[in-house]
Amino acid sequence: MRIDVLSIFPDMFKPMTESIIGKAVNRGLLEFSVTDFRDFTNNKHNNVDDTPFGGGAGMLLTPQPIFDAMDDIKAKAGDYGRVILLDPAGIPFNQAVAEDLSKEEHLTFIAGHYEGYDERIRELVTDEISLGDYVLTGGELGAMVIVDATVRLIPEVLGNRESAIGDSFSTGLLEYPQYTRPADFRGRQVPEVLTSGNHAKIAEWRMKESLRRTYLRRPDLLEKMELSEQQVKLLAEVKTEEATNKLD
Repeated sequence: MRIDVLSIFPDMFKPMTESIIGKAVNRGLLEFSVTDFRDFTNNKHNNVDDTPFGGGAGMLLTPQPIFDAMDDIKAKAGDYGRVILLDPAGIPFNQAVAEDLSKEEHLTFIAGHYEGYDERIRELVTDEISLGDYVLTGGELGAMVIVDATVRLIPEVLGNRESAIGDSFSTGLLEYPQYTRPADFRGRQVPEVLTSGNHAKIAEWRMKESLRRTYLRRPDLLEKMELSEQQVKLLAEVKTEEATNKLD
């Protein structure tokens, strides 16, 4: 996969060469490039923004440096791929969107700043994405979040493919509790089933605890899911147990 980012603050993305993304680049699984679109402005003051026609507060990104920077990316890569605009009016970002983006060969992110964009910039865009119902000072942090969530889903990026599959939200449920050594830490015992060696029982425990955590913390997720017969049974057990715990 190739990922391009357009930003006037390219240094913000330097930490992204560490950890999983850096390893993906080193292993040849990812090309990651950040373009400072201020380098493409053709006005003498090197500005990338201007006041809106018709008046109003704030400044808008002008189309010229964005279009020219995109032309440069196309000249180098052969295309733009899917072009993602970080915008509060976009679709909410979630795991399903990350999984969809991870299947692409090329992604280009436009990380804006100031009050907004000249509307003509949207002609370049295939997807408008928002991180949520709040406002950030720019699109850089949003782009970082989406890039990180997407790259880790590329085949072979994570050492263990099951790590991505079993993550919270990948299954539609929150992830079950996990434990490591020692089995007894200051009197706090690891659930006995996890040390039993019975893989079927372990899988059932994990599913039940995943359902429990989702039921207690994000019940809205369960409303959207079509549960299997086993999951329906386990969820019923969870609800009974939790109702009993409240009485105690």
